Amino acid sequence: MSYRIRYLSLALAVAWAGVIFILSSQPGTYVPLLFAGQDKLLHALVFSVLGFLALGAMKPAGRGYTWIQFVLAIALTGAYGVLDEVHQHFVPGRVTDIYDALADITGAILGTGVLYVLNRWRHRG
Repeated sequence: MSYRIRYLSLALAVAWAGVIFILSSQPGTYVPLLFAGQDKLLHALVFSVLGFLALGAMKPAGRGYTWIQFVLAIALTGAYGVLDEVHQHFVPGRVTDIYDALADITGAILGTGVLYVLNRWRHRG
């Protein structure tokens, strides 16, 4: 994978993390619920993008990303999700929710997993 793609992924990951922080800093924002679990799905989607970009910022080995890179991207993204929940504890009108953190980690696994599998499939042979 081109170093330009990796640097773009890194820049986008940092920007996306910034967007997450800004949105989490908004006091007591209300999003109308269309269905049960909508907020958890949104958490998972947001953090799947971050996980995808985090892994994309790493240099794959000859046959694709390594298992260690996969786990590291999940750990970094998941840790950011947990820290985001802690951050919300200090924002008026926001709450810290362990289930939101679990949805963030699930999203990290899914987004990172998609890129990991696609990259492995591309380098199979």
